[in-house]
Amino acid sequence: MAVPKIRKILIPNRGEIAVRIMRTCRDLGIPTVAVFSDPDRLALHARLADEAYPLSGSSARETYLDQEKIFNVAARSHADAIHPGYGFLSENAGFAAACRERGLTFIGPPPEAMTAMGEKTEARARMAKAGVPIVPGTPPLADAREAEAAAGRIGFPVLLKAAAGGGGKGMRRVERAEELAAAFEACRREAQAAFGDGRVFLEKYVLEPHHVEFQVLADTHGIVLHLYERDCSIQRRHQKIVEETPSPLMTADLRARMGEAAVQAARACGYVNAGTIEFLVDAERNFYFLEMNTRLQVEHPITELVTGIDLVERQIRIAEGGRLEPAAPPMRGAAVECRVYAEDPSQNFLPSPGFIKRLVSPGGPGVRDDSGVYAGFQIPMEYDPLISKLVAWGENRTQAINRMVRALDEYQLTGVRTNIAFLAAVLRHPEFRAGAYDTHFILKHRDALLEAGAERSDTEALAAAAVLAWQADQIGPAISFTAKMAASPWKMAGRGEGER
Repeated sequence: MAVPKIRKILIPNRGEIAVRIMRTCRDLGIPTVAVFSDPDRLALHARLADEAYPLSGSSARETYLDQEKIFNVAARSHADAIHPGYGFLSENAGFAAACRERGLTFIGPPPEAMTAMGEKTEARARMAKAGVPIVPGTPPLADAREAEAAAGRIGFPVLLKAAAGGGGKGMRRVERAEELAAAFEACRREAQAAFGDGRVFLEKYVLEPHHVEFQVLADTHGIVLHLYERDCSIQRRHQKIVEETPSPLMTADLRARMGEAAVQAARACGYVNAGTIEFLVDAERNFYFLEMNTRLQVEHPITELVTGIDLVERQIRIAEGGRLEPAAPPMRGAAVECRVYAEDPSQNFLPSPGFIKRLVSPGGPGVRDDSGVYAGFQIPMEYDPLISKLVAWGENRTQAINRMVRALDEYQLTGVRTNIAFLAAVLRHPEFRAGAYDTHFILKHRDALLEAGAERSDTEALAAAAVLAWQADQIGPAISFTAKMAASPWKMAGRGEGER
């Protein structure tokens, strides 16, 4: 049966990912619908959509996670499809099923695949049955005593993980038996608070690992392919901040074996649409299935740059019943992504919400900045403080890194603390330049990175102050973003005349 073309897409998300999806929709001529919370009333995603509707409230739970509010907007706007982006409702199988029940096209995988891969221990069992290598581990554990017995069999160090977890939450590394009971209870509390599910399991801790993931695409016609790997090993608090492709440890043989395992994993759960299979790779290049993210990844732009494929466009076409090309295009060049956050690296990366006074985004050859903010925008405290995803492409890894360093040096943002200087220090570090890093890189070099970043921040602050003084003297007050947008032709449904 033919699947009708999508006419209008509701994006129940915010920030840079909502803006990024809208841009592809505009390329395709598909109108978009945004939703916005009270703190996001003047957010960029709400201003760039063809229609925007308020979600009364401030917290994620009462706005972007409120399914009934989202479905009410879908009905009011006559949207016939929903693209969830990442985070919020993107991996909620119940939401995907509810979309289907209401006749809305969910631009993502079927709820059955989400369920199969969303529970970590079930996913591990499914992957083992499919022949995909997994890290030695356990099913959910009843209590700390059972965890101690399992760790004794597997051997320390071990990693306690939330069964329903993700994003680095509900994880504890344990080095010795006497630490396990306290770590188990802490992990269980965090898992319950973050996911409403306190079940915990245990895995062997892989020493000096690389975190390498493979982008997969699957259509409804049985075509499943991978679009190569992304190395996501530069992390703080188990969360990625720098990604690159190709991975510096990759060989042709390893890519072939890992890519085939990724395709097997997607087939094993009946996957359709875009997803990511994540692996750990040890120092001997043994790889193990870690988890599947059943959504678009934050770091998807680097795959787009080396393949020439718009992944959001492919997601929409797959949802319409389109057929994929049977083979991936050849990989071209290299790409690096840095996640620019409003946070203070010197304070354990504490979020730094606030008012952006000045913003000059970098540009030039090979540079892309996926942003959801502007000068004059208030970064709210209620949500993830991601400012933008800065991406650089080059004909080779060295050129891509050099372009990224240049772009970070050009990036000017005042009013909130950011990790820009810290990111530049990471990319300048000789071990990163050599590709000789693993997931412990930031822990190993944090003091040196902070020192290098602090020196750059001091220099930037002086330069920014000089520029601001010159502007005030020469050109007077700048026109505010809000004033410039006042005559916008884009619809801002549900707002008063003075708020358009």
